[in-house]
Amino acid sequence: MYACSPNDKNATDNLSAKGEQIITAGGTITEIVYSLGFGDKIIATDRTSTYPSSMQKLPSIGYRNQIKAEGILSLSPDLVLAEDGYLSEEVVNQLKLMDLQIHFFKKPEDPEETKALVKELADLFGVANKGEKINEEIDIDLNELKDYLSQQTEKPSAAFVMARGPETLFLAGEKSFVASIFNLAGIGMAAEGFEDFVPLTPESLVTMSPEYLVLFDSGLESLGGVEGLSKIQGMKETKAFQKRQVLSFDGHYLSGFGPRVGQVALELAKAVRNK
Repeated sequence: MYACSPNDKNATDNLSAKGEQIITAGGTITEIVYSLGFGDKIIATDRTSTYPSSMQKLPSIGYRNQIKAEGILSLSPDLVLAEDGYLSEEVVNQLKLMDLQIHFFKKPEDPEETKALVKELADLFGVANKGEKINEEIDIDLNELKDYLSQQTEKPSAAFVMARGPETLFLAGEKSFVASIFNLAGIGMAAEGFEDFVPLTPESLVTMSPEYLVLFDSGLESLGGVEGLSKIQGMKETKAFQKRQVLSFDGHYLSGFGPRVGQVALELAKAVRNK
């Protein structure tokens, strides 16, 4: 196995010349590879690769620490594209024993990093022009978002709750993907003073009383829908619940920072302004 840089010319020549069988680990990578025109080369993906929907029909290698080297190798890929840190060190070391190309990429946390990743992958596959076209479309979406926000005077507050059932609830704080997408959509973070994710408490809900509550579709479903939120202590006291201002989005769409980042940010910006 060798892991080469996306800027390695020989690697680029090989990828553009051969009919590689690809495994992707990371929904954003999968979406970009598909957008670049190589979706038919993907033979397996991970659980976060939910877009486009056709990717969900492929064999799954699992999710993060559940992924095993044997599962990857049994599919006989020519190439593995993965997010930094997505595969465990043990899996990476096992794969190093095989003659397999592996490339790692930083998961984007803002639109500029999204465009950088598109360029990296486009260069890797030798289709720079396609990458430029995707990035132009991202800029069009971001300009539409900018134009919309320039006409708004209000900045609603919102909180994001990561839910895996009523007993497993986390609140998003600063330096999380939530802070980045909220900032992009012109939304105030109701949760401040901490980073990443912390367990949700009734006290924090009452203190924040966000105007809007945002969840993943899967998270809201795990709670039994909007009405199921009433079972969470402190939830009934929030403005968001009282006014039924609860929003949910597909997890990858909201957090992936893929080519549709401008679209989801605009959708979120309009949703909290009811426009």
